[in-house]
Amino acid sequence: MTELLNRSALVTGGTAGIGLACAQLLADAGAQVIISGRDTARGEAAATALGSRARFVPADLAEIDSVRNLVRRSGDVDILVNNAASFPAALTVDQRVDSFEKTFDTNVLGTYFLTAGLAAGMLDRGSGSIVNITSMVASKGVAAASAYSASKAAVESLTRTWAIEFGGRGVRVNCVAPGPTSTEGVVAQWGDTNDELGRALPLGRTAAPAEIAAAVVFLAGPHASFITGTTLHVDGGGSAM
Repeated sequence: MTELLNRSALVTGGTAGIGLACAQLLADAGAQVIISGRDTARGEAAATALGSRARFVPADLAEIDSVRNLVRRSGDVDILVNNAASFPAALTVDQRVDSFEKTFDTNVLGTYFLTAGLAAGMLDRGSGSIVNITSMVASKGVAAASAYSASKAAVESLTRTWAIEFGGRGVRVNCVAPGPTSTEGVVAQWGDTNDELGRALPLGRTAAPAEIAAAVVFLAGPHASFITGTTLHVDGGGSAM
């Protein structure tokens, strides 16, 4: 499959889980892929595993100087997948300020200014696609997900605004909102709760990262050329409940 040949893509949080699955499918479709993440060793290993179409750039989306460096080192990007996220599990009455701040710095501030930095070039070139990874909990109440869900709801709101701001110059912006997904990071943070959420869905299970990535690549590519400002719920039927 070569529908993304001669396209450059950046996937934040691309060293594992949904991000790595997105990077793999984008590379399989012909794109040159940059993956970013905080762990250099894991990032270099992931880029090597992806092959000649991939390279790694270290970045921490919670740090604005790191975001600016990522913009500089990425060059012209045709596809941006905003996947990096902090997802603490804490009841509101137990939420720590530092954890709350890190969540919003990573999920909202970092995403905002990375998008602003890279969208400028897309607008100049008259084309581009931005896909934001949000969450089922952006629109559903789940205990202990208050900070994370609020941050992802903010990103869904930004997606609609960006679709209006960028659409007239050929840049599309959409969301993929996954349901419970089996990734190492989520399992480490949420444990059995993730599986419990999956069993409660109409499909009765959690997603595999590749199932989420398939939706991302669809929205990023030419088959979604008339889709912008929307949220695609890839949640096993959770949004129907």
